[in-house]
Amino acid sequence: MTPVKGVGSGTIIDENGYIATSYHVIEEAQQIEVTLYTGERFEASPIGADKLMDVAILKINASNLKPVKFCNYVDLKVGQLVVAIGNPLGLPGGPTVTIGVISALNRTLQTPRGVMSRIIQTDAAINPGNSGGPLINMKAEMVGMSTAIVPFAQGIGFAVPSDTVRRIFEDVRLYGLTRPWIGIAGIDLNRAIASYYGISFMRGVLVVSTFENGPAFKAGIRPGDVILRVDEFNISSMDDVTKSLRGRQVGDVVELTIGRSSKVFRAFVKLEAQPSF
Repeated sequence: MTPVKGVGSGTIIDENGYIATSYHVIEEAQQIEVTLYTGERFEASPIGADKLMDVAILKINASNLKPVKFCNYVDLKVGQLVVAIGNPLGLPGGPTVTIGVISALNRTLQTPRGVMSRIIQTDAAINPGNSGGPLINMKAEMVGMSTAIVPFAQGIGFAVPSDTVRRIFEDVRLYGLTRPWIGIAGIDLNRAIASYYGISFMRGVLVVSTFENGPAFKAGIRPGDVILRVDEFNISSMDDVTKSLRGRQVGDVVELTIGRSSKVFRAFVKLEAQPSF
């Protein structure tokens, strides 16, 4: 018998055996077993992930499954009733259902991998083992995927929006690699930093380094440049840069407005798949 090292929850997102779960649930797994609501068990293979957004896509050898329906993020409202479904603590006897409301939208969440943005906050009880389970509305549509709880704080849980999960799934299925990347390291620019470095721009992201032969480097962006806009998004922080790339795909071209010395110019960056560092 193989000992169980950890448990989590998941959501069927395609009738052909694709399942979404939290990346941290399967991150160090050597073998993954999925138990369906019918009691059937399948060995699962990870086919892709967005580590920053804590989403992993699994595949099992099954067909004619009943996938969840997705709810669009733009249709969500604070105060809306939601239900969290999962397998808290790996308890036997089937899934656990808890009810709550959407407490807040568009949250940012600092994690060891970076900043997660556009996150849903809920007071529905989310416990260890719920990660990867669906957060659904009263129409039985998936609002989001449970991803994290705040230790020692009651009534605070977070979920990745369902349209983000869907976008990651579509990217994984089409491209295998899911995170678009511009290839810079930067810091948030403020008046003190601008004054210290003699920069004439007071807000934006100061490019500290560009990855050699990365997308930004190829577009002519260099250390010392300031990112002012990405397409129609004004940029004040690295988090803004991350948000501006949400929904983008590998191969898309984005227009960056760049400040250099006292001049402003445009750079067109073709997004590439983020490499594994």
